[in-house]
Amino acid sequence: MSARIPDIVLPRVSERARKTLDIVAKFVEEECIPADPVLEAQIGEGSARWDHYPAIIEELKAKAKKLGLWNMFLPKGHYKESPGFSNLEYGLMAEWLGRSRTASEATNCAAPDTGNMEVLAKYGNEAQKAQWLKPLMDGEIRSAFLMTEPEIASSDATNIQLRITRDGDEYVLNGSKWWSSGAGDPRCKIYVVMGKTDPDNKDPYKQQSVVLVPANAKGITIHRMLSVYGYDDAPHGHGHLLFKDVRVPVGNLVLGEGRGFEIIQGRLGPGRIHHAMRSIGAAERALEWMLMRINDPRKTTFGKQLSEHGVILEWVAKSRIEIDAARLIVLNAAVRMDDLGPKASLREIAQAKVLVPQTALAVIDRAVQAFGGAGVSQDTPLAGMWTQIRTLRLADGPDEVHLQQMGRNENRAGKEVTRKIQAQKDKTQQLLRQHNVKLFEPGSNIKPRL
Repeated sequence: MSARIPDIVLPRVSERARKTLDIVAKFVEEECIPADPVLEAQIGEGSARWDHYPAIIEELKAKAKKLGLWNMFLPKGHYKESPGFSNLEYGLMAEWLGRSRTASEATNCAAPDTGNMEVLAKYGNEAQKAQWLKPLMDGEIRSAFLMTEPEIASSDATNIQLRITRDGDEYVLNGSKWWSSGAGDPRCKIYVVMGKTDPDNKDPYKQQSVVLVPANAKGITIHRMLSVYGYDDAPHGHGHLLFKDVRVPVGNLVLGEGRGFEIIQGRLGPGRIHHAMRSIGAAERALEWMLMRINDPRKTTFGKQLSEHGVILEWVAKSRIEIDAARLIVLNAAVRMDDLGPKASLREIAQAKVLVPQTALAVIDRAVQAFGGAGVSQDTPLAGMWTQIRTLRLADGPDEVHLQQMGRNENRAGKEVTRKIQAQKDKTQQLLRQHNVKLFEPGSNIKPRL
């Protein structure tokens, strides 16, 4: 599968990464995708869906470890815990992981654990790493990231209201969080929580802090589990949690008071690239399902196979163009992150974050349409894929926030380009006078009929 690496980035992919990419692709295609329905069957029905985790995942994790496919996401040059791959190299692997529901977790590369491990690896102290990072990287526990709140517009993170108040050697947390992905998992042992320690600070970006909260801390109530277009995503789930006088040691503070925004920005940049590349993988799989459907000799309309209808072939062609273009957008962002870091790559990351989910949704929707009623049923993975990727237009900041920021930054060039264009016009007038000619205006030398 390394033969499919786009030529433009191929020189930046090491021989080791190419070999690993081939192993990842084979593992996903031959082990994970066939296991996806088994996962759903083992989860079961009713309340029992939240009480256990399917054995198939542990079996896949054992196979992944044996193949050396473990924690590939931590980029080299930034973390001592890194397995030695760049953002670009892992991005190519993440595309394959995105084809399967089980693959990311089987390789210990599943969100939100990846982002939380990055937080701990980059900002955590040695005690925090020993207590939480090591078991996360070993795949022994899972975690959740708690930022969004139901009472406010969380697209503006300065609105966050959960209070983190110091009381001696402890912090006391009060408030609520929702869309706490992973909170339903019985193996979830740690919450990475963002809240306000200094709500009166004049700088709204220094009011927030991040603390580590054990999932079994007294005073935490899982109020309810949220569904996504009817899917509960058990046992992982998305929790609505209430905090009532929850106490944690002062040593659970990450990096320092007032540094919450710094931490989440460092966390979300790479995560957006991971989401985008997994979405590319989902789009590729949806295209494969569409190709299977339109070439099924049993499925004919008006005396023809679907692949003989021009509109269907147009869908296929558009999907291929859009997927390949979106992939290059993401890989470009990954390259820039490797060279300059996430902070200098905000524009490229935002481009990928906005474009790729929309592209994947369009491709999946075409595949659904090709399947007809079967496309929205449980008989294909398409409906589930669509709902998961639709959430990405909200996760890590809604599209509109990124578009507004990109538009604002792009608009800063307005005065400069106006000056340039005016200078070009002035030069044109100078050249016209120099050559003693006038601009031709269409219709100016045409005499009207009487």
